Amino acid sequence: MTSEVIEGMSDQDQIAEEPSDKVADLVEYVVCGLVDDVDAVTLDVVDSDDGTLIEVSCAEADAGKVIGRRGRTIKAIRTLARALGQRVGTSVEVEVLG
Repeated sequence: MTSEVIEGMSDQDQIAEEPSDKVADLVEYVVCGLVDDVDAVTLDVVDSDDGTLIEVSCAEADAGKVIGRRGRTIKAIRTLARALGQRVGTSVEVEVLG
């Protein structure tokens, strides 16, 4: 396999990005906008043949903000993630670990 350098692109830009990376970026952006302790937010992305699982960890005090009343907020985040997942060609599940 040969590696070509494309003009105008750095080595970072040439690294192939997985479809799940785009979805994880969206989930991280939304979750970080909701919580108070942004530094405590971590995402664990698990790719498999069936699809992608995104596990969101955050501060215990912020878990309620991510989940929302009656789970409405996490339901909306899952809807956004699944919609983007369809566009990039992967099925997505989002779980909050708290």
